[in-house]
Amino acid sequence: MILASALLLSSDVVDCCASGGDIQKEKSVCLSMREGDLKGILAKLNIPNAKILTIDESPVKGLCEVVIDNMGRLGIFYLDSDKKYLIFGSLVELADMSDKTRESIKKIQDKKRIDITKIPVNEALILGERGAARKVIVFTDPDCPFCGQLHETMKKIVEKRKDIAFYIKFLPLEFHKDAYWKAQSIVCNKSLKMLEDNFAKKEIPRPGCTTEEVNNSMKLAASFGISGTPALILPDGRIREGAMPETDLLDLIDGKK
Repeated sequence: MILASALLLSSDVVDCCASGGDIQKEKSVCLSMREGDLKGILAKLNIPNAKILTIDESPVKGLCEVVIDNMGRLGIFYLDSDKKYLIFGSLVELADMSDKTRESIKKIQDKKRIDITKIPVNEALILGERGAARKVIVFTDPDCPFCGQLHETMKKIVEKRKDIAFYIKFLPLEFHKDAYWKAQSIVCNKSLKMLEDNFAKKEIPRPGCTTEEVNNSMKLAASFGISGTPALILPDGRIREGAMPETDLLDLIDGKK
């Protein structure tokens, strides 16, 4: 899981905490930290079996960036060079409000590519032509407003691009109390219209069958480290999360960014 709770830090605030010589020392300490040095910290966080992927300097002087893999879910926390203070949350550069934590996560994700041809899609809802050359897997939640936004963007894309198809699978989130039964009902009826009606705030019927498809999709998403919606697996195997403008999504699908 990406460790959230927004934290805004500016270099002006942190600069007062370290001088030139200390900064160089802190950089070398970050680079020399080893997984064994952080075992006690992982235990205190109740994730003793998490794997540390990287330990590097963060964009903020005096803080080390630690990237972990906890049962397939990526997370980041920040640690001072003396290992006395730990910070959770997104590191945001105030100059352009860019999320440095998310950028680091994307870099790690992009190194791991998923073989999209091995993802089962027989039970997926298809938006677009089944034989389209470019296939995108989408994990959605019926009660996620951002999923509804992305769905509208997807509809605009398939109207213009017959070479793109979206294969929709379900990842109902626990805090959306009706999402699971809605996903079950939509899958039971194999109805794209029901999903779109639901996004339009129309009532849909309760499920009239039993299916393991939703449970299987949830397990599949977890195996990829996906814990939020909407999430997409692009034709080249990269993972992206969140709604986005049409041009950005097309650039990702076409491999332009």
